Amino acid sequence: MNTHLQHILDTLQQIENLSEEQRSAITKSLKDVDKEMVILEFKLDRTEKVKRTTAILLEETIDELELKRKVVEETLNELKATQAQLVQQEKLASLGQLTAGIAHEIKNPLNFVNNFSELSGELIDEAFEELEKLEDSDTKEEMVAILKDVKGNISKVLEHGTRANSIVTSMLQHSRGGEGKMEPTDLNALIKEYSNLAFHGMRAGKSPINAEIILQLDEQIKDVPLIGEDFSRVMLNLCNNAFDAMRVKTLISSPSPEGRGVPEGRSEEDYQPKLTIRTKSDKNQVIIEVEDNGPGIADDIKGKILQPFFTTKKGTEGTGLGLSITNDIIKAHGGSLDIQSQPGCTIFIIHLTL
Repeated sequence: MNTHLQHILDTLQQIENLSEEQRSAITKSLKDVDKEMVILEFKLDRTEKVKRTTAILLEETIDELELKRKVVEETLNELKATQAQLVQQEKLASLGQLTAGIAHEIKNPLNFVNNFSELSGELIDEAFEELEKLEDSDTKEEMVAILKDVKGNISKVLEHGTRANSIVTSMLQHSRGGEGKMEPTDLNALIKEYSNLAFHGMRAGKSPINAEIILQLDEQIKDVPLIGEDFSRVMLNLCNNAFDAMRVKTLISSPSPEGRGVPEGRSEEDYQPKLTIRTKSDKNQVIIEVEDNGPGIADDIKGKILQPFFTTKKGTEGTGLGLSITNDIIKAHGGSLDIQSQPGCTIFIIHLTL
């Protein structure tokens, strides 16, 4: 019984004027009150426990909601970045269609230039034959000399026209894609063609760099079964990726616009961007190495660079699809792509089984 109630009960026992019935009634009331107080204490204790449990659960729920909020924010940021990349990809696709249209329009007059250059060369040969029938004279010699110069000029026009036609044809094939058939392809010629296109594309861009391209191609390698239109994308993507990396290092090595200068012991002339492409054969496979002397790939992103939409570029400068598409195309050729990187050097190594 409650201490206070027990004290009251003891006091009642000492009062002599109370009858037995009154004493029993008061005692019963006190015991009832004690029971009620015990029940109330039990309920109060239980309520306190529920309150503490609720507080703990509430705190855990708040923490969980905060984590979920952060996840939702990260997901939203990723979706926004992905949306921006998809918009940029759509722009690039539209640009590709526009480029294909321009290339097609250029190809028509280029065909006329090449055809009439060939025809003019044939006409000059006929003119030489007719001049041979004439008697020797100063006029004849002068005409022959002039015709030789004209034929030399036409040969140069035809040479560069043919070269331009080859570039335009490559652009059209690259933009349209092909039938997806493996065909014997001159690998070294493809590498020369598309590394050159990538270089001139970079030079025509908004942030050109003075990069040196070194080709160390195994001349023993001839035709390799490839889907030419697809594999050209591989070379373009790897070259563009190398130029982007070397552009970053160029900015690091060069004086800043704010005048902070360069790291101690360095000067702007210290760094010369170099892109080295090698081909070599090894038993039943061909190995292609694309090496740049950029800053290298940070350890924390090495495992991510082949993931779709992963990019280190800001805003909509990059879609994060180039290396992912490159890896998919190489796998479709039954090959593999390995990456070796350290500060100042990154090598993308392609293994193709013959």
